[in-house]
Amino acid sequence: MAAKRSLWDRLPVIHQLRQSVGLQRGMLVAGLSITGVFIVLALFAPLIAPYGFAQLRDASGQFGAQQPPSPAHIWGTTVGGYDVFSRTIWGTQTAIAVIIVAVVLSIFAGIFLGLVSGYLGGWLDRVLVVICDAIYAFPSLLLAILAAIVISGGQSSLWGGILAAAISITVVFIPQYFRVIRAEAVRIKSEAYVESAKVVGASTSRIMFRHVLRNSTRTLPLIFTLNSSEAILTLAALGFLGFGIQPTAAAEWGYDLNKSLADVTSGIWWTALYPGLAIVLIVLGITLVGESLNDLADPRLRGRRAVAQASGTVAETSVVPGGTLTAGPGGLDGLEGGESFDEHGIEVRP
Repeated sequence: MAAKRSLWDRLPVIHQLRQSVGLQRGMLVAGLSITGVFIVLALFAPLIAPYGFAQLRDASGQFGAQQPPSPAHIWGTTVGGYDVFSRTIWGTQTAIAVIIVAVVLSIFAGIFLGLVSGYLGGWLDRVLVVICDAIYAFPSLLLAILAAIVISGGQSSLWGGILAAAISITVVFIPQYFRVIRAEAVRIKSEAYVESAKVVGASTSRIMFRHVLRNSTRTLPLIFTLNSSEAILTLAALGFLGFGIQPTAAAEWGYDLNKSLADVTSGIWWTALYPGLAIVLIVLGITLVGESLNDLADPRLRGRRAVAQASGTVAETSVVPGGTLTAGPGGLDGLEGGESFDEHGIEVRP
C-alpha cells in the first residue's frame, strides 16, 4: 500500500514541480522564479525602492527631469522628474493587485455559472450560453476603457484604475471559466458516482460542489495564468492610452511608457526600457508557469513520462536481422521480427 503524501507534496505547484521532468521542469522553475521575484518586489517595495512612487525631491533638492543613470538615481529620472527605479518597483504592487482582484472575481463568477449551467441544464443553460457567447465577442481593451470612464471619468485613482482593469478582465474572461466548467459538468453528471450520490439521497448542492466541481477543475491553472497575463497587459494598455492610474495615485508601467514616447526619439532610453522590460518579464514568467502546468495536465504527456521513468535511461532501439529487438537497461527485448519501436518502447507501425 502506497504511503499517503504529505500536505506539502499535495500543494498544487509543489505537486506539479515534483511531477515535471526535462523541459517542463525547466519552464516551470523559470516561470516560478520570475514570478516569485515580482511578488517579493511587490511585498517589499517600501523597503527596496529608495524613493516614493510620486516623490520629486529629497533632502538635497528637486530631482532633475530626464536625468541619466547616476549613483543618486541608478535608472535615471523621467520627464516628470520621478525616479525610474522607484516607479518600476512600486509598479509591481499595482500589477499584483490587478491580478488578484481580476482573476479572483472571474474565477468565482465563471465557475459558479458554469457549474449551475452544466449540471442543471434546461432553459437556464441555454440563456447563460447565449449571454456568455455575446460577452466573449467584446474586445477586452474597449471594455476596459469603458469601465475606466464609468468608474472614475477616465482619471483613475489607485483603486479606480485597479477596478477598471479588474472588471473588464472579469467580464470578458468569465466565459472562459464558464465554458470549461460547463463542459466538464455536462460530462461528469452522467458518471456512476454521481448517480450513486443521487440514489443515496445527496442534495443537489452537495453533488454539484463536492462531486462535480472537484473533478472539473483540471484546466483551471492554465486559464488562471492566461488571465493573469491579460490583466497585466490590459492595465498597461489603459495607462498607455491615458485611462489608467494617475502618477500621484500609484506607480503604473503603462503610464510611464506613454510619457517616455518622446524620450525615445531624443535618445533618452532609460525612461522606457525598464517599465517595458518589467511588463515583458512578468508576463513571460506567468506564461511559462501556465504552459508548463498545461503540459503536466495532459494525460498523454503524463503517460510518456511514466514510461520513461519506469524504463530508466532508455537507449536507442533497433531491430536486428533475425527478429530480436535490442534495448538499453529497462528496455524491451526478445520480441519477434518485423516490429520497430520508438525510444519509449512504443510500437511504431509503418
